[in-house]
Amino acid sequence: MVFAGAPLDRGDALRRDEARVQDLMQGDEGWWMILSGGDALLQPDGNLFWFHPSEARTLALKPTRIFLGHYKGSACFAAEMEDDTALPAGVEPVDPRRAAMGMSQDEAALYGYARSILLWHQTHGFCAACGTETVVKGGGTRRQCPGCEKEHFPRVDPVVIMLATHGDECLLGRQTAWPEGMWSALAGFTEPGETLEEACARELKEEAGVTADIPSIRYVMGQPWPFPSSLMMGLIAPVSDASITVDTHELEAARWFHRDEVAAMLAGTHPEAAMPPSIAIARRLAELWVAGRI
Repeated sequence: MVFAGAPLDRGDALRRDEARVQDLMQGDEGWWMILSGGDALLQPDGNLFWFHPSEARTLALKPTRIFLGHYKGSACFAAEMEDDTALPAGVEPVDPRRAAMGMSQDEAALYGYARSILLWHQTHGFCAACGTETVVKGGGTRRQCPGCEKEHFPRVDPVVIMLATHGDECLLGRQTAWPEGMWSALAGFTEPGETLEEACARELKEEAGVTADIPSIRYVMGQPWPFPSSLMMGLIAPVSDASITVDTHELEAARWFHRDEVAAMLAGTHPEAAMPPSIAIARRLAELWVAGRI
């Protein structure tokens, strides 16, 4: 899965030594990943542009600096640049989804991690308990309040994304804002007090009116999704009642597609319908289902 699978040593033990982490950040070893408004900075070949520490110091960077960990034996760091910062020749900011489609597996995962953690820091600068401005700790893995000493940790939002099935058909939906002809698996956030299976069944009922057989719902795979920081949990959900009633507040439309139709959508040969691009877990679920592997 895109955004997953980076062979990164996050250096948990090292992060306990705040002075050592600061020395690493201020030193001349390792590499810096710089983001621009959350966008990736890419070389002309589509790979990430990694800045040497001496190059990173010439840029106007926002105050929060993150120690990502060690990758291929080198320390890696991340930061956001100020909006008016000039870039080296040939380097350009690229939209995250488009950028990730051309990156290597490792770099896409590293970028997704950096994007999620930096966005969290940008929106959690003050203590939720007392309102005091918090400070970065652990190389970026948490923030601490100097007032009440409460620690704050990055959040990950659990999302169920499910391929509902009924015999040789699967349920797909679409939203008004999507490109014409694009269909995908249904999805929704898990709420407090729910299991993944219960969230799956609730979302299917709310959005499309179908009734899932909760004991038969199965987890298939997960994907970190840095928009801004979700964990997509892919499920397959057989349904007992296939009658569709669309909630038009959530979806423009929903319909059942035969396995042969989905195969054509994946191949790009369906006359009117298409699946999401390769970075999306919805496409992977469809591929596995068409192949009879789930």
